[in-house]
Parts: sequence; C-alpha cells; structure tokens
Amino acid sequence: METLRFEVEQADDKKRIDVFLAEKISEYSRSYIQKLIKDGLVLVNGEKVKPNFKVKPGCIIDVTIPPPQEISLQPEPMELDIVYEDDDIVVVNKPQGMVVHPAPGNYSGTLVNALLYSCDELSGIGGIIRPGIVHRLDKDTSGLLVVAKNDAAHRSLAQQLKDRTLKRVYWCIVEKNIKGDKGVINAPIGRHPINRKKMAVLNAPTAKPAVTHFKVLERFGEYTLVEARLETGRTHQIRVHMAYIGHPVVGDSVYGSRKQKFNLKGQVLHAKKLGLIHPSTGEYMEFEAPLPEYFENLLDILRKNYTKN
Repeated sequence: METLRFEVEQADDKKRIDVFLAEKISEYSRSYIQKLIKDGLVLVNGEKVKPNFKVKPGCIIDVTIPPPQEISLQPEPMELDIVYEDDDIVVVNKPQGMVVHPAPGNYSGTLVNALLYSCDELSGIGGIIRPGIVHRLDKDTSGLLVVAKNDAAHRSLAQQLKDRTLKRVYWCIVEKNIKGDKGVINAPIGRHPINRKKMAVLNAPTAKPAVTHFKVLERFGEYTLVEARLETGRTHQIRVHMAYIGHPVVGDSVYGSRKQKFNLKGQVLHAKKLGLIHPSTGEYMEFEAPLPEYFENLLDILRKNYTKN
C-alpha cells in the first residue's frame, strides 16, 4: 500500500479535488481517483471529502493507493473474425463495441479473453492483461489488428511500429466537406490537461509527435468519406487529428458533437488495411477488411439523401 501527500498551491485554488489529483497522479484515471475518494482513501487535512470538493491553498491531501489486485483472466468462447493465423501472429477483424484488452473493472468479454480461448499461446511481453497485444483499436473502432503469439514476434512487430513501417490505413466518415483532396496533419498529441480520459493536440513537453496522412474518397455535402494513414500511432490519433482540423469523425461523441443524427453506437472509423513484415519469414504481408454493416448502412443513407459537392 502506497501513500502520497500533496500540498495545494495558490495556482490550484478552487479546483475540484478529483481534477487536482488527476493532474498530479497522471498514471491513474480520474474515474479511479474518484473511486479512491468515495472509498475514503483520500483525506484533506485528515478529513474525508467528496469528489466535487474544491481545494484551497495550504490544504494537505493524503492519498492511499491500495495494492493491485491479483488478476486471473479467463478464456472465453466468442466468435472471432480471424483473417490470418500461423505460429507467430494472428490478424483479427475486430467488431465495433469490443474492448481489446481488460482494464480495471472490466476483465471479461474482451478480445484478449477470446484469444486466450482460441489460441494455444500468446506473447507475454504485454503483461498479464495484454498478452499478445502490440497495438490497439478503440472499443468503438472496428477493423484489423495483429496479435503476437510469441515474444520474438512481439518484439519484431513492436520494432516495426517504432520504425513506422507497420502499415495502418483507416476509412472514416467525417463531419462537413473537406475542401482539399488530401493533406497531412502534423500535430503533437498528449493527455488532455483537464479531462484525463481524452487526448488533445498540445504544445507541451508531454505531447508526442503525431502524423496522419489523409485523402478524400467521396463527398456528401455535409459529410466526407476519408482514407487516413497513420505514420505514428498515438491514442485516439485519427479522432483527435480530424477534430483538430474541424472535421470530427461522425458518431464520435467525445471529440465531436454529442448530438448524433444517425443513431450510431460509436465513431464511424474502420481499420481497413494492415501491412506488416512477417516476424519469421521476412515476407511483406497485407490484409484488408471489408467495411462493416454499420459503416455501409451510413454510406447508403448519405448517398441517397445528401448532395455531393
């Protein structure tokens, strides 16, 4: 069990305590900090408080971090769309709505649980809750990702990510009409300074370089079908970058409009193509996943009801 102590300075006057602590302890999410507060593990001048408590200069805040719980992931039989599999890798077409790997409070129903059931072995480099996971897709992003079945494959794929040679091409539908036919968004991304669950384009030392190449595939007046290729792979990169240039992904209530017209379950973003050098053979391999039903349905609506420019 770990105890952390903070003294509030003038610059933090009247901040909510959960916001204050999320800034001070960036490795923990704001929701986790709120749970600590509700569990009585956060004391201000020795007293329990609520998550909306406003701190004042001179306040002494003690935070007790409980020891991590032992995790035992269970293999779960789930239908997976496996595009390719051999002794080193497995390429999966993940459906929208599926979480890639377990996280605190969500240890079942994930892609990892399904892979543990269908694969005899997964790489251990990712740790207990991320076996085999080299890169991720957001819960509501569909499409291709590659999973490593042994440590050598994991190291090879991770190096390809680092060297920016792993090809990842996405299709998305964004709001408004993009004027140009193609472009490059070169804008560093880091954790949002206030909402720790979000990412943002930042001019700060903590932000990491992020580059997205995009081109217009089809126009619908108020909407645009776009192909986006990742040069880097930051969390929420395409979603953040498209919102940054004024064209958030349709259905993205985090970085776009909270009011959605089309009764969507999440952002219309699909990892359509994946290219990699096979860890054992050295052969370049490329895979493509067809657009899922939710994506095709929206395209049909736009083609029938919206004027193209």
